[in-house]
Amino acid sequence: MIIDEENQYVSTIIMAAGKGTRMKSNKSKLVHKIYDKELVKRVADLAKSVGSDQVVTVVGHLKEQVEEVLGDDVEYAYQEELLGTGHAVMQASKYLEGKKGKVVILYGDVPLIRKETLENLIVKSFKNKEYATLLTAIYDNPTGYGRIIRDEGGNIQAIVEEKDANMFEKEIKEINSGIYCFDIEELLSALKLIQPNNVQGEYYLTDVIKIMNDKGLKTGAVIVEDNTEILGVNDRAQLELLTRVLRMRINAYHMKNGVTIEDVNTTYIHDDVQIGIDTVIHPNTIIKSGVIIGDNCEIGPNAYIRQGCVLGNNVKIGNFVEIKETKIGDRTKVPHLIYLGNTEIGCDGNVGCGTVTCNYDGKNKYKTKIGDRAFIGSNVNFVAPVTVGDDVLVAAGSTITDDIPSEKMGIARERQINKDKKNK
Repeated sequence: MIIDEENQYVSTIIMAAGKGTRMKSNKSKLVHKIYDKELVKRVADLAKSVGSDQVVTVVGHLKEQVEEVLGDDVEYAYQEELLGTGHAVMQASKYLEGKKGKVVILYGDVPLIRKETLENLIVKSFKNKEYATLLTAIYDNPTGYGRIIRDEGGNIQAIVEEKDANMFEKEIKEINSGIYCFDIEELLSALKLIQPNNVQGEYYLTDVIKIMNDKGLKTGAVIVEDNTEILGVNDRAQLELLTRVLRMRINAYHMKNGVTIEDVNTTYIHDDVQIGIDTVIHPNTIIKSGVIIGDNCEIGPNAYIRQGCVLGNNVKIGNFVEIKETKIGDRTKVPHLIYLGNTEIGCDGNVGCGTVTCNYDGKNKYKTKIGDRAFIGSNVNFVAPVTVGDDVLVAAGSTITDDIPSEKMGIARERQINKDKKNK
């Protein structure tokens, strides 16, 4: 993010103090996960990705769980009484004292805002010298949201909450997402003036906009292009909805970049996955974060590719295959009913049905290394740590506990004995 300003300091405050009772959970709503990452962690990572110099999380209910997830990467402010959004920001204001620049307000249960959207908000606030820049949206049915009140010139005058809106204000379709970028000094000044003069008896952060306008300070907005970015999570149904939104967003990204996904509804590709062009993903496939897949690969169906996996070009991962912390060389085939953990396989190999790398002894995990052009027969167990050389053939049904040198055949099974059947 490039901002042509002398003062580019950016702080972020994450609202994370709510009770989230509609989740019906013993866990904080904010530590529930989408694709293995907690809601609040997604928001904190977003704040860091846009270059925030400081991230402050306002915690309250079940704060220990939120703190455990975020650790020492953020600062914490505590909101003992839930007296509104303005009150929450007041609790974090001590971290802003003496600072000059911008502060972004985010919510721990609104995890799908795109990095580009937040960058646009911050850049506009700096470049246009706006003291408050809002992220807004246009809703055909805006019920439940605060309405954006503009003057004849299009400038934002105020935000009116649903419960305080009159019949004319309720007809307005532009709504407040609750995401802001404020000038730090003017925000601190305005916070001292807001009062709980509303139906809820709360300190509304939205009142800051009117205070700034009354002072003649410039304010503005960025209208979000995709309204799903500002969806929040209040219950399990909304958690599933946001998971679905993220699934479709990620799958669409990969298809746009040359990957064939045969069924987007049953393909789960997590964040930060790299997939090369002309790779085909069959139905019922799960690919975890951090996986790297080359060009012209074939994945699935019913494949589970976990963290730490790197696949070369023209690799085949077939049905009912699970791999974890595994590197596979170009043109190697792992067709079906296989588990590979902590494994390295070279190029041009073939792994037979039922093969398992036994990488865990109950305390530690060990590596299996297999060279190039290896042919692994069906139902082979590799008891790690074990190393297999290049051009090796491993007989079906073997349990390999010792290294196999290159160009050798490994056989490790009991001799077959045929006996007469006993009389019935």
